[in-house]
Formats: sequence, C-alpha cells, structure tokens
Amino acid sequence: MPSPDLSVCIVNWNTRSDLEKAIASTLADADGLQVEVVVVDNGSTDGSADMVRQSFPSVTLIESGENLGFSRGYNLAAEHASGRHLLMLNPDTEVRGGALAALVKHLDSHPKTGAVGPRLVNPDGSLQHSCRRFPRPMAAIFRNTPLGRLFPGNRFTRDYLMADWDHHTPREVDWLSGAAICIRREAWEQVGGFDEGFFMYAEDIDWCLRAHRAGWQVHYLPEAVIMHHIGRGSDQRPLAMVIQFHRSMIRFYRKHYAPRWPVYIRWLPVAGIWARAALVAMETLWRMAAARLCAPRRGRR
Repeated sequence: MPSPDLSVCIVNWNTRSDLEKAIASTLADADGLQVEVVVVDNGSTDGSADMVRQSFPSVTLIESGENLGFSRGYNLAAEHASGRHLLMLNPDTEVRGGALAALVKHLDSHPKTGAVGPRLVNPDGSLQHSCRRFPRPMAAIFRNTPLGRLFPGNRFTRDYLMADWDHHTPREVDWLSGAAICIRREAWEQVGGFDEGFFMYAEDIDWCLRAHRAGWQVHYLPEAVIMHHIGRGSDQRPLAMVIQFHRSMIRFYRKHYAPRWPVYIRWLPVAGIWARAALVAMETLWRMAAARLCAPRRGRR
C-alpha cells in the first residue's frame, strides 16, 4: 500500500475545542491527497483524547500519559507517521482551502527544499510573521533587553522579522514557525527530529538551522494559508511559559552561538535574556493579578 502524501502531526495539551477544529479543517482540505492525521495527546484532562476517538475514528491517537512538551511529542508523532511529508501543526490552527495540496506540491517540485511553511494569519486575517532570519547578536540584544522597549522600530528587530517585505511572495528563508511547518521525510531523517532539550519554543529555529547546515533549503509559501490562534495552550500557564521561552532561548544561544563568542563575553547574552525574562514575568504577574481583581467585579454586573 503506497505511503500517504502527507502525515499531519498534532501535539495537544488541553485544547479540546481548538483541536477539534484543527482536525476537521485538515480532513476537509485533504481532497485529492492521501492524508493521515496523527495526534499525540500530552496527558490532557479536558477530554481531548475521548473527543478524537469519538469524532475522528480515522485519526491515529497516541496518549502519552504526561506532558512531553512539543519536541518529544512531535518526534513521537513522526515515529508513528508513514507519509512522504510531515506537517507539524499546532492544535490552535485551522487549515484554509488548498493549503495542504500547495505545500505537498511545492515539496514535490523542489527537491532541494527540506521544509516549507504556509502564510500564517490571525483570525482577523492579518499577517503573522511566521518566517524570520536567524537571530544575530544585535537583534538578540534589542529583543532580549529593555532596549527593545525603548526602540521598538529598530532596524535590527525589523531585519530579524523580515518586516520590510510584505510576505506575499514565495522565497527562501532562514527559519519557519513551528506552528505549521511541512517537512520532507528525507530531510527529517537526515537532519534528525526536534531537539528534545527544547520542551517548547526554539525547536523550530534549531531544526531549520540544522537543515541549512545539512544542505537543505527552507521555503515560505504564501499561497498556502493557515489561521493560527496564538498561544491557546501556553496561555493556560502564562508564567511557566515565560520561563520556558527564555530557557529555550538560552539553550539555543549556548548550542549554536556561544562557542563562537569570546569566552569573556559569553555571559552577556545569557544575562540579557534572563533580565528580559524577569521583566516579562513581572508584567505577566501584574496582568494575572489585575485579572483576578477585575473578575468579581465583572461577575456582579
């Protein structure tokens, strides 16, 4: 029996409603393709697994029994997938018509491309910057220190976000958002799966960097459109996610950049990232406290 054209791999943690929409939109867009869907449920307590079993019996469901994180979850999904290509898809996404076929066609017609990503949009249709340049020292300084707040339109951040380009034309890019990244199986097997040292965040930057070093190209394809509700899973534990994000940034820096920096200044980016983490954590705590204070008032109206 021939392999499916595409294996859509979804890692879920307590986002039942979003997961249902993601699977439904994926299956609805599979017309003309052989598509399998593999869901890894990371110990959800909201009935996500039962929903998949009852509503989508054709979907391969793997219950991990614990929160493995995104990297381990996607690697587990890939082990159970049999498609020629792998679409790593967040559960808080909805596939727009024709996106799956466009991604598969692009990989089939560009043999040097190891991964291709769609244009991600917000629910209102506005653009998400889902493809970026690899972080460079000055961009890291402005994004990971208070300087970014003082100079939000600085050229280093704009360069990192590729903000001077309208994102409506296909092109080769440095890296793609892991919210939706379609990977050629040959590239996945050569480069290896996601680095499981990244619980979540930065595993996509790391994989794309390793793919480039292995000789693969990474492409952005705007004609494939996927809607992304940012942070539906991470918003459930905002403070923990702030810490996890910055830990991942430090791991990425130490893995790929620190060895090339002079020993006497290697600590600077780490200090800057932790300083930013402290600032964001305080802001998060403030918002959480404000939300608790406002909640009873809203209830009395």
